[in-house]
Amino acid sequence: MVEFTVPCEDNEKLKKLVSRINDDVELKTLWKASNIIAIDRLGFNDHGPVHVKIVANLALRMLRILVGRGIQPSVVKNYGLSNEDAEVIVILGAALHDIGHAIHRVEHENNSIPLSIPILDRILDGIYEGEEKAIIKAETLHAVFSHRATVKPLTIEGGVLKIADALDMEEGRARIPFESGKVNIHSVSALAIKEVRVEEGTDKPLRIVIKMKNSAGIFQVDELLKNKINTSGIKELVEVRAEVVGESEERIVDEVSF
Repeated sequence: MVEFTVPCEDNEKLKKLVSRINDDVELKTLWKASNIIAIDRLGFNDHGPVHVKIVANLALRMLRILVGRGIQPSVVKNYGLSNEDAEVIVILGAALHDIGHAIHRVEHENNSIPLSIPILDRILDGIYEGEEKAIIKAETLHAVFSHRATVKPLTIEGGVLKIADALDMEEGRARIPFESGKVNIHSVSALAIKEVRVEEGTDKPLRIVIKMKNSAGIFQVDELLKNKINTSGIKELVEVRAEVVGESEERIVDEVSF
């Protein structure tokens, strides 16, 4: 299975957390089971360890850019904890947000909550205790629950996780449903996305740069990413730039028949 890695820098709590995530058999099994449901039974794209790693790294990068621009994470503003604790919440949220797929894709956000609680208790033990542990658990579960399309996160941490979840759309991320015969706007538009980059913005703190090899990728940006950003609670902090690159558009499909 893919090793779970993020750039921990000097965050000692995050280093311990990442080590425990990699050693947790139950969590890794739930990632595997999530892909059994998503890929093998539904023909969707990956919702397991690769997706989790991509989302975790994107969310952590966004959080660090916001902090660098003077934006306080919610756990700092509301509870007086540290930026390092906010990073822990974002990484835990990424690790746990889709494990509800192991039960069913329908209501998977809700399904993730009860599965996450014993894992959080185990992974956080000794890193946090008492009140701080309870706060980290609650804030993580908030982020997990509010990555749902119709739910607006009430924290910075939840907002970056929600957007990061939608940014896992570079070419190849729809390869599984595309090759199994699902040639539709979802699979074709996902295959049109060449690169997704998160960087510091100018007019707004965060800039998301999306490079497309075919204009079909606009569907991913306008119909899917836009909705996630609009319901993220941090819309005012994010700008998006999408462009088709190359001298000519790459052909993805020759025809569609039904």
